Amino acid sequence: MTAGALPLSRDFTGHGGIRLTADVWGEASAPPLVLLHGGGQTRQAWDRTGPRLAALGWRVIAPDLRGHGSSAWAGDGGYALELFAEDVRAIVAELGGRPVLVGASLGGLGSLLAAGEAPGAAIRALVLVDVAHRPDPRAFRRIVAFMRGHPDGFADVGEAAAAVSAHLPHRPRPADPEGIRNNLRRRGDRWVWHRDPRILDSFEGRMDPPGMAERLLDAARHADVPILLVRGGVSDVVREDVAEQFCDRVPRARRVDVLGAGHMVAGDRNEHFLDAIVPFLERLD
Repeated sequence: MTAGALPLSRDFTGHGGIRLTADVWGEASAPPLVLLHGGGQTRQAWDRTGPRLAALGWRVIAPDLRGHGSSAWAGDGGYALELFAEDVRAIVAELGGRPVLVGASLGGLGSLLAAGEAPGAAIRALVLVDVAHRPDPRAFRRIVAFMRGHPDGFADVGEAAAAVSAHLPHRPRPADPEGIRNNLRRRGDRWVWHRDPRILDSFEGRMDPPGMAERLLDAARHADVPILLVRGGVSDVVREDVAEQFCDRVPRARRVDVLGAGHMVAGDRNEHFLDAIVPFLERLD
């Protein structure tokens, strides 16, 4: 396919046989790069990023995480962080070619553990998008509260878009609320988020459990690949001192801030996000 075309759809087999649906841009012969969205999002979070990276010569794969979007829900409600990491390992193994992983929030945590804990996924580099070893607890609670809000869904797409705008006041309100439709599904006469609501049951125990910060730092060190930490310049999830500590403790990590972006960096400032990661990608061996 040509880099500017609409994405192809492809299914991967994750841990335990779970089906993971992905969008794919770029030529089959191009080096692979996997985009992994954050908790509560879908692969459409990368709709502007994927085609641009494909045009630069990458084969871009953007899967829905388990329990999100078009991917299957875990039959047993299994959404522990380790299972997301196992899914990343499965995708990497199925792709081959030592892909670059670009993971936002939950996608970044799963990628970090997949690459840095045994059996380590064979990757070329790792980009962590506004995620490090320790989130700010107040910001984490705010995100979970938003995700738990509106359990009965929305009357229409515009109502859902208004809820997102209220949650992200730093982001300009979109002129067309229809862009959020891919993050929703119909349930009767209502629109609800396109994810398994049981995911939140595991999120709330994941804020900063004892030992997790050191575990993530150890994983980053053992991954032994170039790591770029892309922090949103106005993010309340990854504080500046935490980002500095991460890079101090992980020898192969460097950091760049995207001015004006919050936690969802690519969604907030996609052009500036690309400006931040492309020089890193161009320097890879």
